[in-house]
Amino acid sequence: MTVVYDDLRPADAARCAELEAQLFDGDDPWPAAAFVRELAAPHIHYVAARADDKLVGYGGIARLGRKPPYEYEIHTIGVDPAYQGQGIGREMLARLLNIAGDDTVYLEVRTDNAAAIAMYESAGFVNVGLRKRYYRVSGADAYTMQRPARGGST
Repeated sequence: MTVVYDDLRPADAARCAELEAQLFDGDDPWPAAAFVRELAAPHIHYVAARADDKLVGYGGIARLGRKPPYEYEIHTIGVDPAYQGQGIGREMLARLLNIAGDDTVYLEVRTDNAAAIAMYESAGFVNVGLRKRYYRVSGADAYTMQRPARGGST
């Protein structure tokens, strides 16, 4: 299997919503319209992972602020359950972090998502806080994680 990485497109929104419903069923999965809005924003960038021309993963990052030094926030990373454990999420994370360069990056992750937490920690993220009941539907908590700016303080 060959995985190709490129930009997510508005035509991918329905497939993203389909994957969201599988991956985040109890946590208010995003509808296709949310992805269309995200893709239209000039300060947000999404990457896609495709296997045999099928979208199997997506990830998005937003630049915060109007003037440097910027901060970034990862909005989401999702990988089709049939393709998990093959490094696709890690590659998309690396591509998103490349967009952020040396700037600070934040994200939220469910406190019980051990695989995602381990992936983020391996990419230099540290836990900087707890957001109680962050996920509205399930009431699950989230850690706020940060990859500090490189070569400077946060």
